[in-house]
Parts: sequence; structure tokens; C-alpha cells
Amino acid sequence: MAGKYWEEVKVGDKFLTGGKTITESAITLMVGLAGATEPLFTDAEYAKKTLFKGPIAPGPVTMFMMMGLWMQVGAFSDTAMGLLGFDKVRFTSPVRPGDTIRAEIELIEKKPTDKSDRGFFRWHWVGRNQRDEVVAELESAQLVRRKPA
Repeated sequence: MAGKYWEEVKVGDKFLTGGKTITESAITLMVGLAGATEPLFTDAEYAKKTLFKGPIAPGPVTMFMMMGLWMQVGAFSDTAMGLLGFDKVRFTSPVRPGDTIRAEIELIEKKPTDKSDRGFFRWHWVGRNQRDEVVAELESAQLVRRKPA
């Protein structure tokens, strides 16, 4: 799929991802890779005694899964030039093994850059679970290719 150029997207455009079920093994793998050995993420018996009443995914795992879902949309598969960063990251509800998450990503700012081959986008992301509860919100900044002259 050919990605969209900067000129082809306008502020207010929204993209909805498919869903992904977050398995216990995915959480275990990500926690292990990161070395995030907090018992809340690695010990089911310990986690039962917390305010969450069971294991949850670390917030950054939720964000990483949302990023993967966004990439699967393919809207900028060959036009994205770089991710500049994340801002205003909030994890508002826990993601548990077995939850299915999806994301809605809306373009909230668009401006040209000093270089004619690229433009700037700012996105607002909302992640939701299968009960339509918001689990994460964030903003990201990105460079995207402009149409060749």
C-alpha cells in the first residue's frame, strides 16, 4: 500500500486501527526484554493483592502495542520520515491479559518545515479496550514526505 503524502491529509482526519488481544505471553516477553521485573507484571499471586486485583501490562507495553497497530494501518508506510517524539502520555485504565485494544489516531496539527521534501504532523492518540474504556492517550510528532515536485 502506498503511503499518504503530507498534502493528502488534513487536520481532523482520523485513522482507526484494528484490534489486538494482549496475551499474558506478550506481556511476559515485553517485560523480560525490557527488564521491567516489577512483581505487578511478573507475579500473578502478588498482583492479586494490589489495587488492580491481578496482573496488568506496563503502560509502555500498551503504548508499544498501539504503535504496532498504527503501523499495520499502513497509511504512511513509505512516506513517514521519522518519529520525533511523544508528549502528554497518560495511561488511564489498566490493560490486562486478554484485553483487546485498538487505537484512534487524529491529526491535530500540520505545518510545513524549512525543507520542501517534508512536513510536520502532530497526532492525538486514544487507545481503548474491548469495553470501549480509554486505556491510554498521547500525542506524537512526526515528519512525513511531501509530494515530489
